[in-house]
Amino acid sequence: MNGTDSKVIVALDFPQQQQALDLVERLDPSLCRLKVGKEMFTRLGPQFVEQLSNRGYDIFLDLKFHDIPNTVAAACDAAADLGVWMINLHASGGRRMMMAARERLEQRSERPLLVAVTILTSLGVEDIAEVGYQGEPAENVLRLAKLTDESGLDGVVCSPREASEIRRQLGQDFLLVTPGVRPSSAAKDDQRRVMTPADAMVAGSSYLVVGRPITAADDPIQALQAINAEVSESLA
Repeated sequence: MNGTDSKVIVALDFPQQQQALDLVERLDPSLCRLKVGKEMFTRLGPQFVEQLSNRGYDIFLDLKFHDIPNTVAAACDAAADLGVWMINLHASGGRRMMMAARERLEQRSERPLLVAVTILTSLGVEDIAEVGYQGEPAENVLRLAKLTDESGLDGVVCSPREASEIRRQLGQDFLLVTPGVRPSSAAKDDQRRVMTPADAMVAGSSYLVVGRPITAADDPIQALQAINAEVSESLA
């Protein structure tokens, strides 16, 4: 874990390593953190994560573990061996699974942050109904966030639209990692529940996951600096 004060986590969602490395070369580890998800980790493996960390970046390893408690605990421990800054699992895996992962990580002298995914930001009312959830996405997000807090994790991944209510009910120390953040000039792409960076921070977000508005920009560092400036202004 390397350390930066930036609230922006840039999502490296590329089909090839060189595309990701070309972008990383244009960014700056003092200005952002990086997220490595399932596609890149599956293609490139742990060595790619270590390579990014060696370049000075804090890494959010976004693999959304969901399995029996012992398996998830072991997977989180293996992820921590890579020196990552943050890892996640699915809150829907339940209390015992989350507690097992947290307890395994607490055995380490230094551990990554552990957060839980609530309801994916790509899911709307009809989508969650199809998989058996009742009510609005926000109701389910809050229920799962409370379960995560009770299980002793550091925070949750949620839409920025749910951030203010979670922050109100669970306090200032509970981390809220929010994808679905788009500058007002950017397209929504496949995210349903979105918000601008400034609005997300005002709502209570701790960290913003930003993908295509930075990774697909003609000048990624300029786009990143603009978002950082927007975040700083909202915090001031």
